Formats: sequence, C-alpha cells, structure tokens
Amino acid sequence: MYKLDLPVDYKEASAIERRRKMEEDRKGRIFNAKIRTIGVDTQALTQQARDKAQQEEYEQKRHEAFAADALRNDRISLLLEKRQQQDMYELNKAENEFRALHQQACSRREWDLYDPDYLKKDKPARVHDDDPRCGISSIQKFDGEDLNSKARKKFQAEQSREWHAQQKRERDLAEQYQKEADRLYELKMRELDARAMELEDAERQCRRAIDMATKDYNAAQDRERKEKEALAKQQELDDNSTEIANHIFGDVLTENPAVAQSAFGAHRVIPDRWKGMSPHQLEEIRKQQEIQRKEKQRLQQEEEIRNREWERQAINNARAALLLERESARKKRELQQQLADENRRLGQEQTDHKNYLYKEVYTNPPTAAYFMQFNTTTR
Repeated sequence: MYKLDLPVDYKEASAIERRRKMEEDRKGRIFNAKIRTIGVDTQALTQQARDKAQQEEYEQKRHEAFAADALRNDRISLLLEKRQQQDMYELNKAENEFRALHQQACSRREWDLYDPDYLKKDKPARVHDDDPRCGISSIQKFDGEDLNSKARKKFQAEQSREWHAQQKRERDLAEQYQKEADRLYELKMRELDARAMELEDAERQCRRAIDMATKDYNAAQDRERKEKEALAKQQELDDNSTEIANHIFGDVLTENPAVAQSAFGAHRVIPDRWKGMSPHQLEEIRKQQEIQRKEKQRLQQEEEIRNREWERQAINNARAALLLERESARKKRELQQQLADENRRLGQEQTDHKNYLYKEVYTNPPTAAYFMQFNTTTR
C-alpha cells in the first residue's frame, strides 16, 4: 500500500522548482525567433567559451606555479647532493691518508703469510733428485716428476713403440696359429662327421636286425596266444553247452509251479523259484491295462479339445488385435489430416492478417497532429 502522507522535502522541492524555472528560461530563449539563430543559444555558448578560457588560464597559472616550485626544489636537491659528495670525498681522502701513514702492509704482524714476494725470497723445494730435504713425508717428489723426466719420457715412448710392434708381431703370429688350428679343427670335424655317419649306418643295420628278431619273437608269441585263446574258447563253449542243457531240462525252464510253493502258506511263493503268474492273473492284469488305456485315450481327447479351444481363442485375439491396430492407424491418419487442415487454415489466417497489416493498417499517411508533437520541449 502506498504512503501518501509523507513529509515534504523542501530542499528537493526547491531544486525541482529551480530546474523548472531554468527550463522555462531556456525554452523562452530557444523558441524566441529574435534571439535564436538556427536553433543555437549564442549567449550560452559565449558564456561557456568565457568560462572555459578562465578555467584554462587558471590551469596555466597553476601549472606554472607547480613548475617553478619543482625547479626550486631541484636546485636545492642538486646543492645538497653536491655538498654530500664533497663531504664523502673529504672523508674518504682523510681515511686513505691515515691508512697510507699508519696502516702499511709491511707493518702488519701476519705480513710474512701473504707477502707477494714470499716465493721469490724463499729457496726452491728441491735442488736435485737426491736432495736430502725430500724425505718420505716431504711430498715434494712424486713418480714421474724427476728432473730427468724429458729424457725418461722419450725413452719410455721408444720402449712403448717397441712393445707395440712386438705385440703386433705376436698378434699376427697368434692369428696364423689360430687359422691353422681352425683348419685342423675343420678337418677333424669332417673326419668325425664321416665316422659318425659310418657308426649311424652300422647302428641302423643293427637296429634293423633287432627289429626283425623282435618281429619274429612277437609272431611266435602271437601264435601261442591264439592257440591258448582257441583252447579257452572251446573249453568255455563246452561249459556253456553243459550249463544250457542243465537249464533246459531243469525246473526253471520247465516252469514247474510246484517248486515255487512256499511252506508258509498257499498264498506265498519263493521268489527265486517263482515261474510267473497264472493265466487268470494275467487276464486280470490285461483287463486293468485295457481300462487304463481307455482312460488315457479319453484324457488325450480332452487335452486335444482343450488345445483346439486355446488355438481358436488365440486366433480370435490376434484377429481382434489386428482390427484394433487398423482402427488405431485409421484414427491416426484422420488426426494427422485434421492437424494438417488446421495448420493450413492457421497459415492462411496469418497470411491474411499480414496482408491486412501491410496493405490496410501501415499505409495511412501522417497528419498534421503527428508533426505537432515535436519541439514542445528544449531537450
């Protein structure tokens, strides 16, 4: 909810009134044809140019004042810097004079330790190779640092060249010996290869003879095995014939029912002697089997009827699903056709609306009232 009973801000009201008065004065100057030249406020421009010139003059004077102050400060700084350099020069000069007079190097206590002419004043570490000062711990003479080192090195170089030539001769001789040894080794290897081939041929012939002997022995063993198997087979045939005859003429195959009669009652039999059921029992069993067969045939017929009914229902459901799918496709096509007609109608309406806007609404010419709304304010 808006608050309409706020206190009046007199400062803001006076500012608004002042701006409103300035706008009225500006409007009077601009819209007055006597003091206006092509819409330019010459009085305001003149005042602005005068204000700008005064501001530039003030800035120029301010800049000159700052420049003069900077020059004065620079001169003072130069004077102070020169005075400081002169003081440093005098101080360094006095210090150097004091050092030259009272702190000479030769007057120091440790001068003998870093005297530059110390080596010139000292005598050499050794005069010759047999100097008695060069003891074991003197570390003044090492191997190869004797005074006769140049002649010794020349002799060592000649000795090294001689050793090198001798080593080359020995290497050439060793290569000749190696080549001769390789040739003899190759001849020996050829001889050994020929000997190995002869031994391999002899071994092959020996193996062939052993294989022939083994083959003959195996053939004899096979004949002996076949004779034993024939005798065992004949013996088994004789035993089987005897057993068959015993079974044929025994109580088992003659089906004597008396041998299966149990001593515990007429309704009980001995299992290992029982010869089977009687014809009456077999007839009862066949009747029960026939009843079971008819029952099974009836169940199979019911199962077939039930399967045919399921197949018929499945076919009907498939046909109904196909009809529903066709109906859905037809409705979809009709809906698409309606949507296309609606889009076509909307497109035509939009085209007609655009034609109406471009040909009827936006073609009217501007009237005098349109131009009267300009130049009503100074802004």
